[in-house]
Amino acid sequence: MLHRALNLVFCCLFASVTFAADKPNVLLIVADDLGYNDVGFQGSKEIPTPNLDALAAQSVRCTNGYVSHPFCSPTRAGLLTGRYQHRFGHENNPMWLPEDTKQGLPFDQITLPQVLKQNGYTTGHVGKWHLGAHPHFHPLKRGFDENFTALGGGHVYFPGDKAGPEYLIPLDRNGVAEPQKSYLTDQFGDEASAFVQRHAQGQPWFLYFAFNAPHTPLQAPEKWLAKFASIQDPNRRTYAAMIASLDENVGKVLAQLDSTKQRENTLITFISDNGGPHLAVKGKGMTNFADNTPLRGAKGAVFEGGIRVPFLVSWPAKLKPGVYDQPVISLDFFATAIAQAGGQVPADRKIDGVNLIPFLSGENKAVPHDVLFWRSQGPKGHYAARMGNWKFVRGGAAAPELYNLADDIGESKNLAREKPEVLAKIEAMVAAWDKEMIAPVFAGPQQGKAKAKGPKSKAK
Repeated sequence: MLHRALNLVFCCLFASVTFAADKPNVLLIVADDLGYNDVGFQGSKEIPTPNLDALAAQSVRCTNGYVSHPFCSPTRAGLLTGRYQHRFGHENNPMWLPEDTKQGLPFDQITLPQVLKQNGYTTGHVGKWHLGAHPHFHPLKRGFDENFTALGGGHVYFPGDKAGPEYLIPLDRNGVAEPQKSYLTDQFGDEASAFVQRHAQGQPWFLYFAFNAPHTPLQAPEKWLAKFASIQDPNRRTYAAMIASLDENVGKVLAQLDSTKQRENTLITFISDNGGPHLAVKGKGMTNFADNTPLRGAKGAVFEGGIRVPFLVSWPAKLKPGVYDQPVISLDFFATAIAQAGGQVPADRKIDGVNLIPFLSGENKAVPHDVLFWRSQGPKGHYAARMGNWKFVRGGAAAPELYNLADDIGESKNLAREKPEVLAKIEAMVAAWDKEMIAPVFAGPQQGKAKAKGPKSKAK
């Protein structure tokens, strides 16, 4: 009897270990306000990003990769739920109101870490949260086992700098306030690296590593500012230095994966949460310190420059490096990660993302999405849709626009009058999609226009 019992225990343990070993770790890296052409693998000659370029060389680079919104918090809400955030009214950035129970990711939404936990994963979040200030929105209540974050929409980068209240709140470690100790991008990089090392053995893990860089305030360490001394514009120089720091800290985490022999079976994705921004500078109007070349528009717009982003997917054990040209969207990460974890997406609600792995591996030759949709500023605001190479844009009461992205990635030639049948087809699809969405649940602050307030660019 004892022998049989021991054999049963051994078999159960072996089955459990094998089952866990088959599941990849999942690392989701998100930059904040990164310009489309501001990393080397996208073509930048001005800002070297050797670590991201090395990751790109081991990735499927999705050249038509999108996020579901042109600014911060809504993109993150869609990312963690796999759903167009308009389905649950998260269409604006929440204000920093710890007493408000509506301004944040609705509590009835099921998140990626919640599903992965049910499938045996340890879950962690490092970096920017921006999904609600009330305690019931806290990452530990949304599926994360471990948390080290700036809970608001941004934060000062150097301890002791001045800014508005939201940017000065203490960092949060597992629900306990903790003072900032160093340049914030470095501190987040160290924390993410420590998470990877800490969980190198045992059950698979999911890490949501969300930088707040290179989002304002524009602040960078002296070592990186010196490297970009040839850039004359001080905003552009500091922004470039911040990206270089981000790249260095991505490198820390990748090096930790390599040293602990986890890289082969880690599914890594890298995106920006939206396009690079314009900045309102007092007395100078709008300056574009980010480079979204060759795209039109910037953060806050539903033109390509606001929603099309650098987009990498790496999984050495299953995906060959290369280029994938079909349109994909950040909503896809939800279904992709859950499928590789052996789980099921929630069956009681519409999930808009799809499992990308069969498409990226070449197993599935179809397109992941027949059409993708965007809406900003509510039902009377700005709309966009992409069907194949056709891009539809409509701003408020303005006449609709239509572009062929295959020939006109910069959205410069409006073909609405020349292709009325295409325009009518997409308009009907947008109208049908819009009927499934709801109005924004909270108004949030004014979006898409950074104001020249708070700390200035600073060398340290």
